[in-house]
Amino acid sequence: MIFLKKLCCGVKDENAVQRTGPVIGIRHLQVLFYFLLLTYTYCMRTVLSVSVEAMINSTTTNPNIETYDWEKKRSVLLSSFFWGYFVLQIPVAYLGKMYGPKSMLVVCSLVDSTSCLLIPTMARRFDAYGVIACRIFQGLAQGGIAPLVHSLLGRWAPPSERSVLGTVTYTGAVFGNILALPITGVICSSWAGWPASFYLFGALGVKWAMLWAIFGSNTPRDHRRITDEERTYILESLGHQEEKVHETPWKRILTSPPFWAITLAFIGANWGSSVLLTQTPTYLNKILEYDIKTNGLLSAAPYLAMGICSIAFSSICDWIINRSIVERGTARKIFNSIGTLLPALSLTIVGFIPKGHSTLSVALLIFNGGLTAGGICGFQVNHVDLSPNHSGILMGITNSWTSIFSIISPLIVQFIVTDDTNQTQWRTIFLISAGIYAVTDLFFIVFASGEVQEWNNCEDMAGDAENARGKSDEDEPIENGTIERY
Repeated sequence: MIFLKKLCCGVKDENAVQRTGPVIGIRHLQVLFYFLLLTYTYCMRTVLSVSVEAMINSTTTNPNIETYDWEKKRSVLLSSFFWGYFVLQIPVAYLGKMYGPKSMLVVCSLVDSTSCLLIPTMARRFDAYGVIACRIFQGLAQGGIAPLVHSLLGRWAPPSERSVLGTVTYTGAVFGNILALPITGVICSSWAGWPASFYLFGALGVKWAMLWAIFGSNTPRDHRRITDEERTYILESLGHQEEKVHETPWKRILTSPPFWAITLAFIGANWGSSVLLTQTPTYLNKILEYDIKTNGLLSAAPYLAMGICSIAFSSICDWIINRSIVERGTARKIFNSIGTLLPALSLTIVGFIPKGHSTLSVALLIFNGGLTAGGICGFQVNHVDLSPNHSGILMGITNSWTSIFSIISPLIVQFIVTDDTNQTQWRTIFLISAGIYAVTDLFFIVFASGEVQEWNNCEDMAGDAENARGKSDEDEPIENGTIERY
């Protein structure tokens, strides 16, 4: 009865900081920048998944567009991005924490965009090795983006809006796939050919870096156009009482069960998304027999479903948290399970659908993509819940470690699927992915938390430990409220 009363009427948290800033403010402009950044970076990450087919087998009537004998190198080309992806995440997260993420995002975006622009030239001059080199540099650059964006969310997203703002940010990754897959398919089939797709998305990345350098900001304190009301609202809701840099409690992070819950959930999501992103175009082409233009449109459909569901899920998630229907940690577990257990079921079913029922297979793949959006307001924003001060570091650790599985998954697919037209071999891949989804979600259900961890509030690196021990009780975090000392 109490739960039904909360569900119907809602019970607002009495300790919550009241909204004093504008409904639409500078924090939303910052989140728009994060959204666009992830849109463009995922366009540049995804473009090769579709264009590689055109680079191997001509899909244009333009005789001047070159093709290459890379059939046996396909999986290596697709996985090479992740060779660089995990290398710099923790160092970049640490530097962003020390010196601010704004300038580092400019550098990461420019390196990523330039590498994308150079792929056609490098392919012509150095064959597959040139493309692999560009993709490694793209991986190095993009590896720093997620931790830096997470660090910014820790400074800009009030707890009462965290699910929505975090989800809008990471929906950029979804939207990037929605754009890149069909647009790349159309471009590859046009007179311009596959090189134009790399030029287009690389140019968009350069444009973003220029605009961010002008309008971006590290914190609400630094932004010149933010109102006093919005600045106060954000800082007080996050408990940012003073500007300081906290020492990173490495040992306590690495021995924290909620941190490992995020890490395992991340592994499951990365594995599933890697298979969905890099292998769906091949599955649609070889098993369901769709041409490259149709393939691009259908490959984008799961991400369109994900984008729609992510907005719906995040709004519901913040609503049930803010009205105290469930605790924050419970809400994260519910939506993470939606984003893993149901896709595990749909992937299992896809593996057993006969070739002649391609419409049903595509429908389930779209259904799978939509449901995985639950993970964005599950594990994805959970880093900021555990530690607003160290959220960038947490993201750097989890994203770098779990990206190793993005390297492994295409290679495992290549090892198991020796014949692209053999559906039994593809079934094995889908069942493995479903199993990983289920196991990692079970660990998240048992060990995840939505509370700020006590190691969030380490002493100021420039401060005195003795002074820290002498702090009064008023400096302690307020449990179940939104004010914690930053």
